[in-house]
Amino acid sequence: MKCTTSIEIALPLQQVAQLLSDPAHLPMWLRGMEVHEPVSGTHGEVGTVSRVVLRSGKQTMELTETITRREPADLRTLPAGTVVRYEREIEGAGMWNAARERLTEAGPDRTLWESENEYRFRNPLMRLMALLIPGVFRKQQLQHMEDFKAFAELGTDVRDHGA
Repeated sequence: MKCTTSIEIALPLQQVAQLLSDPAHLPMWLRGMEVHEPVSGTHGEVGTVSRVVLRSGKQTMELTETITRREPADLRTLPAGTVVRYEREIEGAGMWNAARERLTEAGPDRTLWESENEYRFRNPLMRLMALLIPGVFRKQQLQHMEDFKAFAELGTDVRDHGA
């Protein structure tokens, strides 16, 4: 199953790319983020494998994230017209996800963030859920993006709201 979402953020591309790639900020906008630690490599670099722990209610999910693409490698200086691409594969119990993020200038001090996600499930119940209610996955993806937008533009921290 694949789904694509997008959101416009009222900040320059370089600032959005740096905020999105900084692991210190992840818990501030990614609901349930408890752990994001590299087990090999350096955070954000291609080939880095990280252990990720997410909590939702009483359930905890442990995942492995592998960075498969990051262009450009250096996000400190982005010339006009640059397209930032950040891709990773995430695996957990019975599931696999490829996330492909694309950031482009949407105007003066505005950034368009497009996120394409592909999901595969080994668990028959999850496969059925993906077929019957694919909107759940799209809704969750958009929630993460809206949380990031609120964090980037307003400094809103999801942890301050019981998330």
